[in-house]
Amino acid sequence: MNSIHRFKRSFLAAGAALLLGTFTTGTAWAADVKERTIKLPIVNQLDHPQGLGAQKFADLMSAKSGGKLKVKIFPGGTLGGEQQVASAMQGGTVEASMMAPAQLVGMIKEFVLLDFPFAFATEREADLVLDGPVGKKLLDMMPAKGLVGLAYMEQGYRSITNSKRPIQKMEDIQGLKIRTILNPLYIDMLNALGANAVPMPFPELYTAMESKAVDGQENPYATAEASKFYEVQKYMSNTRHIYNPQMLLVSKKFWDSLSADEKKIVQDSAFEARDYQRKVAREMSEKSRQELIKHGMLINDVAPAELQRMRDKVKPVVDKYAAQVGEPLVKAFQAELEKARVAAK
Repeated sequence: MNSIHRFKRSFLAAGAALLLGTFTTGTAWAADVKERTIKLPIVNQLDHPQGLGAQKFADLMSAKSGGKLKVKIFPGGTLGGEQQVASAMQGGTVEASMMAPAQLVGMIKEFVLLDFPFAFATEREADLVLDGPVGKKLLDMMPAKGLVGLAYMEQGYRSITNSKRPIQKMEDIQGLKIRTILNPLYIDMLNALGANAVPMPFPELYTAMESKAVDGQENPYATAEASKFYEVQKYMSNTRHIYNPQMLLVSKKFWDSLSADEKKIVQDSAFEARDYQRKVAREMSEKSRQELIKHGMLINDVAPAELQRMRDKVKPVVDKYAAQVGEPLVKAFQAELEKARVAAK
């Protein structure tokens, strides 16, 4: 009799464990999940931190939906640059993407807050601000523009590469034709530093540097390495002038078509992918630096005094865009940044 009871207890315990595990992973018991294929274009390659984050999101979506929610990634800008993809998402022809919030300031001007030069001293400061009230307030502005922000990932600190000379001091930037993103703050910032800013979609950049239409560009190590910029650029100088988050976002038309169960799977997958992507992005940054050096790129640090000169030079640009955003939100951002700076120590 005791053996029968033990069998029953074991059977029930196994069943409970299976049930608990199923609900925890969100796979087999999702009540309302349809078969869906989700297009997710990105401008970088799959071995870039952006691509790794996209792939992690795709894997989690599949696992949590029992294979019903399939994310198809289109890497390397095959569906166009970020502006083109954002428009397609608003129209509902593309379901999801990853891009820097800087790409969206044309429709949501407040995102320019996150691009203030030299704002974030460390990645930890950025995490705390982005995952806090100000980050959420910015995400809450997106549905009115046909988009839904799910999570902030990481692109990293932008630094300048060029084919002419190392940047040791601010005057070395003078006259360089530097490609930047289609964002007015970036254009004004580079021009203030003495460069000739050339806004251009990312998929066109390599060819523009190869043909000498531009002298250089500004992006994190991982982007320079994954895109093989070392083939057409000799110098990289650690200006670290802007920290770029990366946002995982979906079309509002797509989001509104989802059931509550599907929305939970999408959002949970986004948060898990965010934590993974930030970790690998930071691990890859130093590896990418070493790869760039191995391929012959000359990388130099910039003295703190010169970085302070650059910060002072672009302050009028920051003031200009702060005025456009409005004092209440700028003050909230600065307060969150101060709190993060203390907490990150």
